[in-house]
Amino acid sequence: MTKVTGTTARDWGSHPPYIHPDYKSTPLRGPTRPLLPLKATLSELTGPVYGHESVGKLDADLTKNGARNGEPLGERIVVTGRVLDERGRPVPNTLVEVWQANAAGRYRHADDPRDDVPVDGTFTGFGRSGTDGDGRFWFETVKPGPVPGRGNAPQAPHINVAVFARGMLTHAYTRIYFADEEEANAIDPVLNTVDEARRGTLIGDARPVHGRTVYRFDIRLQGDGETVFFDV
Repeated sequence: MTKVTGTTARDWGSHPPYIHPDYKSTPLRGPTRPLLPLKATLSELTGPVYGHESVGKLDADLTKNGARNGEPLGERIVVTGRVLDERGRPVPNTLVEVWQANAAGRYRHADDPRDDVPVDGTFTGFGRSGTDGDGRFWFETVKPGPVPGRGNAPQAPHINVAVFARGMLTHAYTRIYFADEEEANAIDPVLNTVDEARRGTLIGDARPVHGRTVYRFDIRLQGDGETVFFDV
């Protein structure tokens, strides 16, 4: 069989052939003609299916998707990575959504009523990116400022992430922290609830590219090195 949408070819290294002489009933019941793989329709797939056609041209560029009277304030950054399964294989047609505070550390939402922190009217803080055939997503945004948590405990700059994928009937939620915010990360109340050995799955590595900082953050859905997900 060949690889088709929604499934993969049979692994003949671990499965017996359809007609196996030692299994007496297979010559009677096994297929005698080549199998014809059928492409699954949307109604036959489990969970949502997302591709780039479901994402607008500016959805992944948070520096432009909310601009009305100019460009947002703050340091321009790029966040990119891949969504991977338990074997490290890319997961295409996944939707990655992000939600973040602006450069001053304020969310553009009624639940953040702080008058002492400015609202940036050109920045919504929301974006979405579909993964390509290599499982890759990307966002262009501004680096968020620190925000208060419960009891006004300071939280390190971070981006909230929701992952929607085929076969996942419940969205997966995680966060992206920044490797170059070591001091803030060390006292972040959320990071400190995570086992130290797994905190690295929430931190994006930083590298300069053409005058901007690019953060690499892979999302591993299962298996060794699984990204920490939160029950929200």
